[in-house]
Amino acid sequence: MNPSLNYRNTHFITSAPDIRALPHDTGIEIAFAGRSNAGKSSSINRLCDQKSLVKTSKTPGRTQLINLFKVDEGCHIVDLPGYGYAQVPLEMKLKWQKSLGEYLQKRNQLKGLVVLMDIRHPLKELDQDLIFWAVDSNLPVLALLTKCDKLKSGARKAELLKVREAAKDFGGDVEVELYSSLKGIGVDKLRKKLDGWYAPALEIPQESDQQDTENDDA
Repeated sequence: MNPSLNYRNTHFITSAPDIRALPHDTGIEIAFAGRSNAGKSSSINRLCDQKSLVKTSKTPGRTQLINLFKVDEGCHIVDLPGYGYAQVPLEMKLKWQKSLGEYLQKRNQLKGLVVLMDIRHPLKELDQDLIFWAVDSNLPVLALLTKCDKLKSGARKAELLKVREAAKDFGGDVEVELYSSLKGIGVDKLRKKLDGWYAPALEIPQESDQQDTENDDA
């Protein structure tokens, strides 16, 4: 069984305009990405049970930097710039997308990707591009259908099944779950998934050390 992390201990480390300004680390990073109106900031705050860990804005598209948070030793959350918001100036949008792509392609610590999509508007072109890239890179993906409280129970279940069926076309390791930062739907499943992804950073090689000692004695 994977150890359970206390996500309430998560705290902000730094913001960076691009990958070159991020600290060097040998730990594990899990990135959160999504369209600028997918509720990414609120979703991370609910995961960590903190109201203002990630700053939220009434104007989507304000997150311009790569934000790094520490959950535990060797375990980090990365809040990536939102993408695809029409009201953001083109020059700024291209700059964000460049830093986003650079991080996804070159950051060796990246071991999992959480893609957030509004359940009422899932699998837009940029969402699909992002998931296809992750699959091509053998990166596991958890797609969260956010704001699921906006739909009645039957409608949200139907949408979940629809997106899960569509996700089969991606191949690779892609899971789809419901999520609501307002109602807390899917939070436990998200934490369990992250615990599994972070597990290698928390493993203590006591068992192998003990075996080595036994072999020496033999």
